[in-house]
Amino acid sequence: MSIGKVARRMGCRPSAIRYYERLGLLAKPPRVAGRRRYDDNVLERLAMIRFAKHVGFSMSEIRLLLAEVEGRPPTERWRKLATEKAAQVDAFIAQASAVRKLLQETLDHNARSWSSGALRCPAPAAWDCGFTAPAPRISAGRPPFNATALKARDD
Repeated sequence: MSIGKVARRMGCRPSAIRYYERLGLLAKPPRVAGRRRYDDNVLERLAMIRFAKHVGFSMSEIRLLLAEVEGRPPTERWRKLATEKAAQVDAFIAQASAVRKLLQETLDHNARSWSSGALRCPAPAAWDCGFTAPAPRISAGRPPFNATALKARDD
């Protein structure tokens, strides 16, 4: 099967398949006339990679999960990594719930001043759950926050 056919069947781009090969998540396939030729096993491997990405595993975690196996990952390796990821997700949910609660408290108090006492922030150590959120995207040459415009809108 060609890389294009694999990509179409899996709903991904050929560049993603080449990327997974470079990372070692997929074995380099044999070539016929200089072109990659895949067997049907690549489809299951790509499905495992897709699932692992979907549930929040990083590429290095996926590499560890799939290391030295052709078919499905060993059950014990999967259980260990899935248990660790579930704990990270639980911590992330707790953190998100705390943030939601703080935001709701500011709305309930109609706090107009940062020094009013209605706005408080827990100690930074309470936020360390081991889950890394994506960095905010900021347009080039444009500050992420315009305090003057915000103040004018609030007045």
